[in-house]
Amino acid sequence: MKELTKAEEQVMQILWQIRKGFVKDILAKMDEPKPAYNTVSTIVRILEKKGFVGYTAYGKTHEYYPLIDKKAYSSFFLKNFLGGYFGGSFPKLVSFFAQENDMDIREFEQLMKYVEDDLKEDEDSSEDKE
Repeated sequence: MKELTKAEEQVMQILWQIRKGFVKDILAKMDEPKPAYNTVSTIVRILEKKGFVGYTAYGKTHEYYPLIDKKAYSSFFLKNFLGGYFGGSFPKLVSFFAQENDMDIREFEQLMKYVEDDLKEDEDSSEDKE
């Protein structure tokens, strides 16, 4: 998997949200000032070549959909980010985040509670599938 450019990631965020769509659908979800139709079309074709996007052809028109899910890309991106900036250490990332945001102990404990709740929720949902 390759890291996406900012423009490619913007298109993927929209495709993950809408699940499938034509270039005009992607363009409709973009903020002003909107890029040109041809620009979005080119970005989608690049994503298709990179293996992020597939399509269904209807004559000369293509309906695009993500081949890579958001969670898989997020995990890949975070691992690269951690490796590049924090030596692969999640605790170093959290420490940096806490220092940069002047977090006090109470805020840090609240953050840890959110993480614990999310982990418990993930664990419960995986047990339900078994």
